[in-house]
Amino acid sequence: MSDKSRLPDPEQFFPELREIAGALTRVTMNGSIPRRTIHLVQLRIGQLVGSTYHTVRQAELLRKTGATEEQVISVASWPTSPYFDEAERVALELAEAIFTTSPGTERVPDELFARASACYDDKALWTLALALSQMCYFVPVALIAKPIPGMPLGKNYSS
Repeated sequence: MSDKSRLPDPEQFFPELREIAGALTRVTMNGSIPRRTIHLVQLRIGQLVGSTYHTVRQAELLRKTGATEEQVISVASWPTSPYFDEAERVALELAEAIFTTSPGTERVPDELFARASACYDDKALWTLALALSQMCYFVPVALIAKPIPGMPLGKNYSS
């Protein structure tokens, strides 16, 4: 395993990235949904796309929210796990609906949206949607640049 990513720090080419990343984080961490929920769905997305960088990072962030080891480990099997409440389950189901294919069916059917609406108000639903989209922004970076799991980004890039 290399001790650097495959690509150099993108900020040398795009100094705006720090501002964009910061804005995305501020939007998703606005307090309308628990940080734990955000990290649960982002961990699940990391698992779904096969990003070790994101699974390590989000598991670490999830633990910092006070999640138990059983909760972190069972994100991969959330439908049968007893460790999540209804709002977390709906959030995880939305993440899976968006990040997995469902040929011939609507990814977020009205029934799923209705269950999500029962758990979250409009601001929280927007926050959840933006937390999912935040991963759409960072997943390609992780899969292409391949940063080293567990290493801070500033020290992660090749020269």
